[in-house]
Amino acid sequence: GDIHGCAAALDRLLHAIRPTADDTIIGMGDYVDRGMESSAVIEIMINLVSICRLVPLIGNHEIMMFKGLHGEPKDFDFWFQHGGNSTVASYGGRPQNIPEHHLSFLSHCVRYYETDDFFFVHANYDAELPLAEQPDELMFWQHVGKYTPRRHYSGKTAIVGHTPQVEGDVLNLGHIRVVDTFCYGDQWLSAHDVHTGQIWQANNAGDCREVMLGDVVEMPFMDDYEYTEDDMGDYPTDEYLRDQFGS
Repeated sequence: GDIHGCAAALDRLLHAIRPTADDTIIGMGDYVDRGMESSAVIEIMINLVSICRLVPLIGNHEIMMFKGLHGEPKDFDFWFQHGGNSTVASYGGRPQNIPEHHLSFLSHCVRYYETDDFFFVHANYDAELPLAEQPDELMFWQHVGKYTPRRHYSGKTAIVGHTPQVEGDVLNLGHIRVVDTFCYGDQWLSAHDVHTGQIWQANNAGDCREVMLGDVVEMPFMDDYEYTEDDMGDYPTDEYLRDQFGS
């Protein structure tokens, strides 16, 4: 799920699941911002590469971060106001302190990942489009609930983050599973075995629990989505970001 700077929860969760070289971990994006230990989170993720196969997705907060660091002053201000302040603080209060290997890790994150039965995107998707053609507005910004698509035409189950589940439980819609369980809001960080349904959860206090995926929740489908500026402020993702984070 979305880590959002919660390094203590991430460290506890990894101790619980104990990944090995035979495991594949999909990072769902939003490693940074909101929580106070974004720099430590990135370092943990980098170290994971030597332990297991890691596939890190890019999230909207990494997009804001990159544009804030490389764009206009207004881009930095936008990022800073939407959680970037805590990320900068984790690097000693100076963006110049962000080490190159952290930026390199983030620049190698991918837009999506898929297996025979599942696909993984940060936020949402268009059920009729191939993953390589998904619009940025859906893939990075649109919450499930504001727009709930039907099953993807591929027949695969979608695993998404981005939409915080404020009660701390993974949302199971059958064809979509939402694994952002609101860790930075004093709930849980979740690791989900998509094949068995098992879920491990840890929080910033060091607590850990294991649960199984819950029953399917019915939610009305929306065949069309109406994108508004409220979904991501006035912050469009530029074409260079598509190039930067191309899969």
